Amino acid sequence: MASGGSAIRGSRVGAGPMGEQDRGFHADRIKVSYWDALGNETVKYFAATLPEEEIPETIDCPSSGLPAGRDKENPPSVVKLEPYKTHLAYVKERRTEEEAAQLLEDALTQLRARRGTTTTS
Repeated sequence: MASGGSAIRGSRVGAGPMGEQDRGFHADRIKVSYWDALGNETVKYFAATLPEEEIPETIDCPSSGLPAGRDKENPPSVVKLEPYKTHLAYVKERRTEEEAAQLLEDALTQLRARRGTTTTS
């Protein structure tokens, strides 16, 4: 025979005489709906005493991971991710030697011009 604590089977351990209404489960709440770009609705509940400016305008939608806003007609747009580039794609984007030399020459010319126009006090 197993012996244990004095808790009755099915009861919560540590539950005192307080009821749910004392813990805030029945506090006045307001319902706020958020929509993402795919039309998913997420409902969040906030305390009725919370000022309007403290309720966030956007949240991350748990069903899609996209940003969701409070305006159903104008939800935040879908984030456009850049595709992954391979090393070869970066190599193809590199400048030619002539372009690199011209960029270096332009940068040096600008530095020399600034150095000549700056005055030291």
